[in-house]
Amino acid sequence: MNTPRFADIIETAIRREEEAYAFYRDIAEKVDDPAARETCDWIAAEEQKHRQFLVDYRDGKYGAAPMRMTDVVLYKIAEHQKEPEVEKEMKREEVFLVASHRELRSYLFYTELAEQHDDGDLKDMLIRIANEELKHKEKMEYLYANTAFPQTAGG
Repeated sequence: MNTPRFADIIETAIRREEEAYAFYRDIAEKVDDPAARETCDWIAAEEQKHRQFLVDYRDGKYGAAPMRMTDVVLYKIAEHQKEPEVEKEMKREEVFLVASHRELRSYLFYTELAEQHDDGDLKDMLIRIANEELKHKEKMEYLYANTAFPQTAGG
């Protein structure tokens, strides 16, 4: 299973998770909003978990089974809202929208990569990581919707 192509794919995935971690840490350091910073710290930690999973997978510690598949709500907010620029004075909902876009791109990356492979452990692992990214997108879109459009006392 540990062919050069396999190793390249895993190394690319590890780098993407490292870049995602750095991306969220950068936003957390730039924005003033404490809740947005806390959310970025949380998702950065999630990206570190993904990286560690990939490193362990690469090193043969386990197959694709440890990541569980769960159903995800497809809000499709990122697909219909423009991604804002990252700025110090960002509103909390803008931070969540930026994160939604980032997670969508990660989901698409892993999904498209999985589609290039035959059925097997590597494809299963890539689909599972794609699903994890989709779960992050779901959470960020949920936070965006509830922050940008809060429930009012009238309904």
